[in-house]
Amino acid sequence: MDISLFYFANDSGISEDDRYRLLLDGARFADENGFRAVWTPERHFHPFGGTYPNPSVTSAAIASITDRVGIRAGSVVAPLHHPLRIAEEWSVVDNISHGRAGVSFASGWHVTDFALNPSAYADRRTEMFERIEQVRALWRGEPVEVADGKGNLTKVRSFPPPVQAGFPVWVSSVGDVETFRSAGRIGAGLLTHLLGQSTEQLGEKIAEYRKAAAETGPTGWRGHVVVMVHTFLGEDTEAVREVVRPPLTDYLRSSLGLILASDVSTESLGPDEIDMLVERSFEHYFDNIGLLGSVAKGERVVARLAELGVDEVACLIDFGLPTDEVLSGLTYLKQLNDVCGAGDADHRTVTE
Repeated sequence: MDISLFYFANDSGISEDDRYRLLLDGARFADENGFRAVWTPERHFHPFGGTYPNPSVTSAAIASITDRVGIRAGSVVAPLHHPLRIAEEWSVVDNISHGRAGVSFASGWHVTDFALNPSAYADRRTEMFERIEQVRALWRGEPVEVADGKGNLTKVRSFPPPVQAGFPVWVSSVGDVETFRSAGRIGAGLLTHLLGQSTEQLGEKIAEYRKAAAETGPTGWRGHVVVMVHTFLGEDTEAVREVVRPPLTDYLRSSLGLILASDVSTESLGPDEIDMLVERSFEHYFDNIGLLGSVAKGERVVARLAELGVDEVACLIDFGLPTDEVLSGLTYLKQLNDVCGAGDADHRTVTE
């Protein structure tokens, strides 16, 4: 099982001179200690995640201070951007990193984000898959037809040329099984999480993804599944429980709409009911899903995810704990990485 770091910070209360210290110091640690990759997201217009409005920028910074670790977007919200721009920016990252770049593409879900491209919102899922194929073609050096400033059609290529012949691609999904299948069909990896879906449901959806990949993906390719998991390890499970309770409870409260079934509205719940749901969710997440507690407990979580067909755990490490505490906890995550070892998953997420 591969282990990587995933950043999705709450910017509240972080000083200007400390804002990217966890990202950069954590990336150095991952690079020096055998982690598979470092992921940064694309988020807009909100303190939670807003530290990362452009993953190509943060990835270029990571590329400049590392030598081995993979550098990935988790995710580029494809409908917000022109495919030429995506190809250009990520080719720069690929060049700076000497061939370590990869992107998970998302269709987007926050309607306010589409202030950057309002017309794309209605058909955002279709546009995401179109963008993926357009960026793949540009990555191969093929031209695309565009209208210039005078409205004339012309063909252009993106520059600089990338280092990697194939562009490593994932598709991000919050749990829609058809998106899982579509990712398999186009020969892309899959990036998902466990909020809003049980481990059993995830296992069933991964099976559908593998089936689609085997039927229509590249010959001999079985796919690549990455699951985002909140992570903080320490010496003692119960001590870790109390350390992570405040920030993780806040995170779960902000994500309550994902935790509840789609036909249940939080607006119909009173404060006491919401508190009860959040507390119950915290205990379930801590005990059964998150990489939270001792290294031994983490091993059991990783083993369970492997049984479901997961190839890589992307560890969400910046959900509200102080920077120094998170960085010190990475030594325990290294122990888990050393025990689990690199998996034998096929990393040819894209070969065409």
